[in-house]
Amino acid sequence: MPVLGIDLGATKLAAAVFSESGERLSSNTTPLEKRKGTEVGRLITAQVRKSIDSKGHSIKSIGVSVPGISRHKTGRVWAPNIEGWEDYPLLDEIKQIAGAIPVDMDSDRACCMLGEQWQGRAKRCKDAIFIAVGTGIGAGILVDGNILRGSQDIAGAVGWMALSKPFERKYIPCGCFEYYASGGGIPKFAKELLASDPTRSVLRALPLDEITARHVFDAFDQKDPIAAIVIQECITYWGMATANFVSIFNPEKIIFGGGLFGPAGKFIEAIKAEAEKWAQPISIAQVSFEQSLLGSDAAVFGAAYLALKNRLA
Repeated sequence: MPVLGIDLGATKLAAAVFSESGERLSSNTTPLEKRKGTEVGRLITAQVRKSIDSKGHSIKSIGVSVPGISRHKTGRVWAPNIEGWEDYPLLDEIKQIAGAIPVDMDSDRACCMLGEQWQGRAKRCKDAIFIAVGTGIGAGILVDGNILRGSQDIAGAVGWMALSKPFERKYIPCGCFEYYASGGGIPKFAKELLASDPTRSVLRALPLDEITARHVFDAFDQKDPIAAIVIQECITYWGMATANFVSIFNPEKIIFGGGLFGPAGKFIEAIKAEAEKWAQPISIAQVSFEQSLLGSDAAVFGAAYLALKNRLA
């Protein structure tokens, strides 16, 4: 029973056809480039049509992962990184192309968790959390085998976790946690330090507006003192956040994924050591901290599993 997984990211669209056992039968990736609004919608529906019309597979079900909020009651999407997607009718557009083929949609954080449950680190887990750290931060939360979505489908928007005081207005757009410990936050914090701290740094050789999280990780590997402060701050925030997850949800596993894990995978043991200071002691002693097995493909695997689960239900 071939199923189609679609993963819309902030910069690209990934699509893959999977067998019921999880074998990837075909896949392709298309950059979004400067597309916005309905242009992104047309890109997705064109990919769906192409996959359905392919002679190599007979698609039986479609799952879609979106970056932001997937509203289950309306099928509309809020995606802050895509201009014009404050309330976009994506599900209706795809269903018009899919016809009788069933279509299901969820957030990328939920789909990452589903992907790991199907073919990754969370196999045979009923309670696990996937922390996706990329441009932003989100968490896919698995409770008793089911994805936790909340009353308005916003559960897991953990970038807004309050992990520091006092409140500062700079946290409003993305949240305190995301401000310091995301792919977008790391260069912002590095720039703040470079402006206020005269310490020598290899980062000063770069134009400020061109510094990225990757530059900070590279500088850390060169034992750069500014980068060391930034990364240690991230480890502290990642540890505090995961301690809260462990204390609240008592998961079997915490799985780290997204674009930064990746290069931040080497810090997982340090993150767990930080979490151990803060978390409920019995719960933290039994939880496993692991790096995603599926990497950047977690969401497209999860979208396919979403389609498969709902068809078999």
